[in-house]
Amino acid sequence: MRADLHCHTTLSDGSLGIEEVIAQAKRNKIDVLAITDHDNLASFSRAVVLGQRYGIRVLPGVEISAVDGQRGKKVHILCYMPHKPDRLEGLCLRTCEARKQRGKKMALKVMSEYPIALENILHYASGSKGIYKCHIMHALMDYGYTTELYGEVYESLFNANTGLCSAEVIAETEHNPDVRFALELIRSAGGTAIIAHPKVYDSFDLIDELASAGKIDGIEVYHESANEEEEEAMLKICEKYNIIPTGGSDFHGFYNHYAISLGYKFTPEQSVRDIILRGEALK
Repeated sequence: MRADLHCHTTLSDGSLGIEEVIAQAKRNKIDVLAITDHDNLASFSRAVVLGQRYGIRVLPGVEISAVDGQRGKKVHILCYMPHKPDRLEGLCLRTCEARKQRGKKMALKVMSEYPIALENILHYASGSKGIYKCHIMHALMDYGYTTELYGEVYESLFNANTGLCSAEVIAETEHNPDVRFALELIRSAGGTAIIAHPKVYDSFDLIDELASAGKIDGIEVYHESANEEEEEAMLKICEKYNIIPTGGSDFHGFYNHYAISLGYKFTPEQSVRDIILRGEALK
């Protein structure tokens, strides 16, 4: 069984639509897929139906943006198969609205330096509930101000210390919930909570704390950001606390920071079965 449980579509900051992602998963011989757009539940019903059409098991999923208030760090939580997703809707809408307003501020600042119209940026953000940095960069590429998404122009705009939009970048977690509150909400929604890519935001101390307290159901062990030593350390935590190790490509299509395809990283078969059984038991 080949399972990729972390990918994004145009509903957030991916470059491909839901059906395009599922069709590509079929080409890549993926059996189980989870579409986990940032703070967005809109894919749930349609993705499952499309998955059936393509012969792929699609698990409803979302990636919740949170913050570790005690350590002042970002945290992302993958939530799978919530049987009461409406309990997450309010939180997701608030996060997306804050992201959209922040994105508009960034767009206006960028437009003051690079003469393009707001419509040029909104074209790429049209399917999303937010305006992301990648949408702004894509518009700048169209008009010849840069030939790459993540290079000198990106740094000049979005570097947290020196960039034109540094204030907005620093404020990215301002309206995000504390990770402990978000985990309680996921639990009340009947979802399975997995801490995403701990290496990206240096969440190693946090996952040990949360796992020992029984607050999480698993860790995304297999991700491009983690090396073998870090994977081993996370697997030991999973074994110690009897929680689920998962994996996924974190696919964003054209908007990835590095070249990657669906199915680049997989979730172990037993972990997939555990997530499905847990999701069905909580209904």
